[in-house]
Amino acid sequence: MPYPQRSILFCEDLPTRPVAGKGLILVTGAGGYIGGRLVPELIARGYRVRVLVRSHGESYGLRWPGAEIVEGDALSIEDLKRAMDQVNTAYYLMHSLLLGPKKFENFELTVAKNFRLAAGEKGVERIIYLGGLGDKNDFLSAHLKSRLEVARELMKGPVPVTVIRAAVIIGSGSASFEIIKNLVDRIPVICLPVYAKTLCQPIGIRDVIKYLVGCLEHENTRGREFDIGGNEILSYENMMKVVADILGKRRWFTRLPLPLNTFSFLASFITPVPAAITRSLLEGLGNEVVCRNEEIQALIPFETVPFREAVKRAMKIEEEDTIQSRWSCAYPPNGNLVPRLHELPRVPHYMSRYWIDSPKLDKSLFYAFCRIGGKEGWFHNNWMWYLRGEIDRLFLGVGMSRGRRSQSELWENDVIDFFRVEKIEPYRRLLLRAEMKLPGQAWLEFTVKAENPHLNRLIVTAYFEPHGIWGDIYWYFFLPFHYLIFTRLIQAIERQGRSRDREHLMPRT
Repeated sequence: MPYPQRSILFCEDLPTRPVAGKGLILVTGAGGYIGGRLVPELIARGYRVRVLVRSHGESYGLRWPGAEIVEGDALSIEDLKRAMDQVNTAYYLMHSLLLGPKKFENFELTVAKNFRLAAGEKGVERIIYLGGLGDKNDFLSAHLKSRLEVARELMKGPVPVTVIRAAVIIGSGSASFEIIKNLVDRIPVICLPVYAKTLCQPIGIRDVIKYLVGCLEHENTRGREFDIGGNEILSYENMMKVVADILGKRRWFTRLPLPLNTFSFLASFITPVPAAITRSLLEGLGNEVVCRNEEIQALIPFETVPFREAVKRAMKIEEEDTIQSRWSCAYPPNGNLVPRLHELPRVPHYMSRYWIDSPKLDKSLFYAFCRIGGKEGWFHNNWMWYLRGEIDRLFLGVGMSRGRRSQSELWENDVIDFFRVEKIEPYRRLLLRAEMKLPGQAWLEFTVKAENPHLNRLIVTAYFEPHGIWGDIYWYFFLPFHYLIFTRLIQAIERQGRSRDREHLMPRT
């Protein structure tokens, strides 16, 4: 379960060629949607790659074999300096939509300034930045304005910056694609903002990756700004109509002058994307995002994927359950301030533990609890989990709708409904950190422990560190439900496990 499938490579037909002796390449934001797909491409082309992550885990090495993993916080200039030591080129792929419009602007400018200063001090030769497309003279949304300000901040330093600006990125796991697809798939009558006819130049994820790699390999892109997009200019409404046609859905579209907060709130209930991200993306609907500068096509010429084809490929990858990275995999920026379980100064204040003894294999039990969540559900009392998720969404939390990146594999930092994988120890332990709205911090831990040569103990432990009196009240209110939920859950997991007399093979590639 924690071992990745073979990466799908996009750059094999790229007109540029790998540059020998390029030196060390740093990728920040590697845990996110774009970075998670860029790293394997760079490794496959023979580059020495360093990845900056907040917390080092075993699965990163398995996910990106050959990459150097450096642990650090992008808010710490000292961590950035350490990550940039002996680096030739640094990719800036960090973003923070989950913080909300006001907070992410301040966060991003701080990170960009630290990045600029660290790169200059360490003698980095080049920065490549992926930002958002939008006319600088327009009244930009907070999201697009923030992207523009980051670019300006990075260019204040002595290191040449290549700025690549993209509009809507279409691919399996992208937030924009999941919003569009889920709205079209689930609602027969789709109410759109009045500005839904604004023009956009969407681009497929594979083409974005090609441009990111191509800029590294073409010296004439150094210190320049480029717009990238597909070969079609569509309105947001037309994009949804194309998706409806591919899905074979008959849909009716109407435009209503409703407040943006209302649209984003309603959309967050229908799509897997939280309201904070939905709002930031919907704000951009009012800005025309069409390429004004197409010089990159002369430097890195290739045929971009048409919108319809990009959608079909994204859907096919979803059906095959081979999504490499997803918007939800990006570690929440505010999570930089949230300690992990092992970082707490003491054991959490509250804990409840339940177990069952089983003759089944440790591998079997491990893979069983690694399948929880997403389309598989929680094996028992699903309605209670979903009820808790809907309550969370009423308070603008993430709820249960995020699902999973993949049902067949699991990596550290992956999302499982309203949890995030904090730690995986193969065949022994899965630690999940709660990301719903809570008056405290919560974790859910699954472990397998050998009791004797013929018996394994499956243990489920809930941890909770309260924040004030409301945290105490919350724990004691839900404590009676723990016995019902967790005893049934471990029984269901044990039933899911395969017997000892059946061969259990690890899905390696």
